[in-house]
Amino acid sequence: MIDLKNKNPKILVIGDLMIDHYLWGSCDRISPEAPVQIVNINSESTVLGGAGNVINNLHALGVKVDVISVIGECEVSRELRQLLSKIDVDTQYLVTQKDRVSSKKSRIIVSQQQVVRYDRESTDEISSKSQATVLNIFKEIVKNYDVILLSDYGKGLLTSNLTKSLISFANKNNKKLLIDPKGRDYSKYKGAYLLTPNKKEASEATNIDIIDNKSLTKALQILKEKCNLTVTLMTLSEEGVAILDNELRIYPTTAREIFDVTGAGDTILASLGFALACSKGIDDAIKFANLASGVVVGKVGSATVTLNEIIEYESSLNKSSSDEHIKTYSEISSIVNGLKKKNKKIIFTNGCFDILHLGHIKYLEAAKNLGDVLILGLNSDNSIKRLKGKNRPINEQDERAYILASLEVIDYVVIFDEDTPIDLIKIVQPDILVKGGDYKEKDVVGQNIAKELKIINFIDGKSTTKTIERIQNI
Repeated sequence: MIDLKNKNPKILVIGDLMIDHYLWGSCDRISPEAPVQIVNINSESTVLGGAGNVINNLHALGVKVDVISVIGECEVSRELRQLLSKIDVDTQYLVTQKDRVSSKKSRIIVSQQQVVRYDRESTDEISSKSQATVLNIFKEIVKNYDVILLSDYGKGLLTSNLTKSLISFANKNNKKLLIDPKGRDYSKYKGAYLLTPNKKEASEATNIDIIDNKSLTKALQILKEKCNLTVTLMTLSEEGVAILDNELRIYPTTAREIFDVTGAGDTILASLGFALACSKGIDDAIKFANLASGVVVGKVGSATVTLNEIIEYESSLNKSSSDEHIKTYSEISSIVNGLKKKNKKIIFTNGCFDILHLGHIKYLEAAKNLGDVLILGLNSDNSIKRLKGKNRPINEQDERAYILASLEVIDYVVIFDEDTPIDLIKIVQPDILVKGGDYKEKDVVGQNIAKELKIINFIDGKSTTKTIERIQNI
């Protein structure tokens, strides 16, 4: 896994804000009035869309993000401000233009499938006054950010003159500016660090039918020359991402299941920006973005992805190292919150696991079979010394944690330094707390927090103490 944990870059997003509105329902009959479905709406939800979905993705990755955009004096605009405030994004750089109607896209979803969408919005170019205001704000704050992202949805914000001015000023301040482009004419994007067109968009912009690597290379070369890009890349849907510098490289997608590609381009832009803002090279940034999009397309609607989800997803693809499964208290708290939202059954156990033996493995296998996710609290070296004496542990905590994290049955290992794991159990709030057979008819720390306590018998004659005794007697 590309190490991006505990990174908090600052990124500025400029683009068309909108609201994605979902009506969730079911259908069991056809209308007698016309050959259309009758949908019974069960619930509805609203989330940030367009450039707002880029912001949502950055926020989910832990980025300090600000936004510049132009909105109207309408109910949708007020709703936009509220949604941004909910994720602690400052709305001070939103410019109000009286005659505009902010975009709202409403979708009806039946059995996880979108059946219809209807929109309300203004798509005319913003006024010259609004353009000047946006540019002046940008000039004042651009130095505060690691990377600039332009999310162009063709709704009138990123006019040709404004876009060119933003790129010029970003370059003067040595700021990487990434753009998700729109339309056929890419001339206004000239001088950007990179663009993120998909194959269809790039084909239309270059007038090349992209059918093989030769035509792909030609299209990328044209984009690089016409737009004077530092990096030239193209998203290829299920085929991955292509990049051209001295040679063509294609990084294949990591998506296993595709339910909805809504907002996938936003995730690509956000994750590329995040990785580059963390000083990663472009190849590592593309690998990271591929993983992020692989998670998002497995969800329905405009979705986001957290760093923990990306790590977990990479792990499921057998591409992560064991230490990715070793978590801090704050990391496991975030992971547990996500697992509970997915209704995963969480199992917790704890111990020293000083010298791993067959008894441990059988015990852990039995514990994992009780639910979906097994979290193991591991006594630190200091904790073990207080419990078992100065000659223990035999193996240091980092070594024990790594060995345990490599086991297929264990999903996460968390080291605790206290005599008991009570603080960790309070964070995890497990469905099932598991302890060994020597705890029968004893009070178990945390049993009042877990929903259920399970006692699993050890294998007779198998223990770390007895293993040490045998070694000493050799």
